[in-house]
Amino acid sequence: MITARAAATFEPVGRSVAAARAFVRDTLQGWGFPDIIDDAVVLTSELVTNAVVHAGTSADVLCVRTDAGVRIEVSDRYPERELPLQTPTRQFGSVDREGGRGLMLCTALAARWGVEYGATHKKVWFRLDLDDRPAGTRSAGPALPVDALPLADPRVRVAVVQIDGTGSISAWNDDAAHLFGYTTDQVSGKPLADLAAWPHTPGTSTGIAEALRLSRWEGSYGIRGADGRVIPVYASHLRVRDNEGAPSTVCLLVRDEERAVLASPPRSSGSDASADRGTSADPFEVFIGSPAPDDLDGLLQRTVERARDMLDGDAAYLLLATDDETELEVRASTGLPSARQRFARVPVEAGTGRYGSARLPSVHDDLNAVPGAVPLLTDTGLRSVVTVPLKVEGRLTGSLGVAAEAPHRYGNEEALRLQFAADRIALAVESARLGELERLRRGSLSFLVEASDLLAGTLDRDQTLALMAQMTVPTLATWCAVYTIADQSSEPELSYVLHEDEDLIDGLKALLTKVAPPDPVPTPGARVWTAPSQAAHAEALRTSLRSVGLADTTASPSAPGVSLTTAAAVGGETVVLPLVARNRVIGMLTLGKPTDDHFRQEIVELAEDLSRRAALALDNARLYSERTAISQSLQRSLLPPGLPDVPGVEVDVIYRAAGEGNEVGGDFYDLFPIRDGAYGFAIGDVCGTGPEAAAVTGLARHALRLLAREGFGGPAVLERLNAAILDEGARSRFLTLLYGELWPQEDGSALLKVVCAGHPLPLRLRQDGTVEAAADPQPLLGVMDDLELYEQTVTLDPGDVLLCVTDGVTERREGSRMLGDDGLADVLTTCTGLTAGAVSARILRAVERFAAEPPSDDMAILAMRVPERLNA
Repeated sequence: MITARAAATFEPVGRSVAAARAFVRDTLQGWGFPDIIDDAVVLTSELVTNAVVHAGTSADVLCVRTDAGVRIEVSDRYPERELPLQTPTRQFGSVDREGGRGLMLCTALAARWGVEYGATHKKVWFRLDLDDRPAGTRSAGPALPVDALPLADPRVRVAVVQIDGTGSISAWNDDAAHLFGYTTDQVSGKPLADLAAWPHTPGTSTGIAEALRLSRWEGSYGIRGADGRVIPVYASHLRVRDNEGAPSTVCLLVRDEERAVLASPPRSSGSDASADRGTSADPFEVFIGSPAPDDLDGLLQRTVERARDMLDGDAAYLLLATDDETELEVRASTGLPSARQRFARVPVEAGTGRYGSARLPSVHDDLNAVPGAVPLLTDTGLRSVVTVPLKVEGRLTGSLGVAAEAPHRYGNEEALRLQFAADRIALAVESARLGELERLRRGSLSFLVEASDLLAGTLDRDQTLALMAQMTVPTLATWCAVYTIADQSSEPELSYVLHEDEDLIDGLKALLTKVAPPDPVPTPGARVWTAPSQAAHAEALRTSLRSVGLADTTASPSAPGVSLTTAAAVGGETVVLPLVARNRVIGMLTLGKPTDDHFRQEIVELAEDLSRRAALALDNARLYSERTAISQSLQRSLLPPGLPDVPGVEVDVIYRAAGEGNEVGGDFYDLFPIRDGAYGFAIGDVCGTGPEAAAVTGLARHALRLLAREGFGGPAVLERLNAAILDEGARSRFLTLLYGELWPQEDGSALLKVVCAGHPLPLRLRQDGTVEAAADPQPLLGVMDDLELYEQTVTLDPGDVLLCVTDGVTERREGSRMLGDDGLADVLTTCTGLTAGAVSARILRAVERFAAEPPSDDMAILAMRVPERLNA
């Protein structure tokens, strides 16, 4: 049966949400239902927000009182908004989001709820049931056995003390005189603060004077009796006014152990476990609700919503302090623009004076009168704001604020109420924050270990740049750009760009090329860089103007879609971290967020750690690349510039240097003209590897050319080269060398004179497939001073092949097996009729296939073939 009804309509403006909450609170308070006010206000706030903010229509709120409870209906005029179906793949929403939670809250708090659609409106309703109580009672507890009743003196004395507007005692009853030992004349006109021993909370300025100005207050403190002892009391204060409108406070006081006489019963809902146990409600859960969110984000979001509802505000926000307590970071908000939401930062000390610091409670009656007093609320339309600090053991850990669109909405009373709430949640917030930080730090250490391993695994500059970007996107940032600086006189160069959406990389790169690079400041730490977002927004504005014909269409060739998309991708916060290695700035790592997004302090600190590791890896890659380039340039100088064309003779060379990055090892070859019609050729092997062996290689090749062109014969050339090697002293190396001179003949054959100084013997392949050694072995070079060498003459007939190799070919091994001279001869017998190039290729293929592992020694193969003459 309906016993009362109240209705109101609210326009589609932001302030209507607060007005709807006040309407429901006043209605239920007037009906005598305080126990369900909080749930009703929270549900109404969410549903009216959906109507006036998200749907953009007016909202009709109807409150109906029945015998069993209260039914509240919220109607909007947007029937096209369908009820979302909750399926495993589609949920109502997340409790961490500001919008879309109305139905979820109905499910959690209401006894029954539903959605009704009409031709012109959509209605969401919920019902809150009342506890079964005798008629006329505000609250009642269960019948208890005698031994469970609270203890009290034979006569319970309730001191009634009335305090006037100045805080002085104006009335003092007989029970007060009996409890504390003062007569009425002794205390009349004295401030109650002179008698009260108020338990100050560390980090807050709340005292008895402030508590007396509240509309209602309950709690414990002490009264100093006439004998000087402090008597613990439990007090209930009620603020009243007389017929002339003068305010005063009525204080009811009992001994603290008899607090059950005055203490308001804790709010319970049928099966409240704490009531069953006879324990009082936790003040934290009274404010947050039970169960409390088990994660930091959920706890903070619940806090700002309850704070907003508690003070009937239009917006609320909670900021957490950085480790050094110099900045506050927005971690939860409701009713603020998206740009003022998560991870935006403001300074703790915004200005001089009491109201410029977040360390003290503050009330601003009208922000329009003091522009910039609260930086977070600039240009939001909010006029009045109350902020209080969150402190743990005297240390600032955060700040809680509630704001309203109307001026002069808040005063000291609201500040005290909000401070009490902040004190209740501060420890829980700090505990949850420390837990989150611990999880983040463990994840950061794992991330840095993996990043270090990846960066240490390459010495390639381009790969290092790619790794730097891929490790930051999307783990740390939405997009990344790496600038490099070649030397101190060079300008930063855009070297690598990456975005989590590959389709936006080209547009982002084009935008960054139009923006002057950030200054290469060596100061450690991240700094904000606004140029990309400003350029993106300017480009988007030009694009929009061109689309409506208000700008020159030839001013920018970029397509509208690319410009607008790029602006959204780059429009958030951008930070630059210097890449410093060996006391020099070698580049900059730039990280960015999309529109309205900000970086968390922990993410920036992790990026700083990564930038230090990446800078060292990039510099190591640079040094390695420079060393490799120098080494390869020197190595290429040790190789012949090219093979000359020898008339009537095919020549082919294959050279393989062992070791990564090596172009020249201890093996070498050469073929060069000596004089008209004569050519010199050589193939050798220096003992050892590395720069020392390469130095002897260069000495041998250049000495051979010089001595041969001076007219010396083969033995004289090698004897003088032997002396030059011995002159190197400790830097000298043993050298095996096959040197010869080649004269093509008019009859199509070729005459060779060869000297084999300790080198694998050259093999001659005849047309009939027979293979034989073409020289005798002689002593190697670099061992003895006096060498007596001689040369041998070999004639290559048409179709014959002369094969010269280094020991990297003959000593090719797999386990205990070795290719050897015989194995090489067997391969060569299969090369009859092949060109010189085919012969050398077959020999190389046989060497590579001889074992599964790649060759570990240098190899040189020189094949010379006299082609067969065609019949006339």
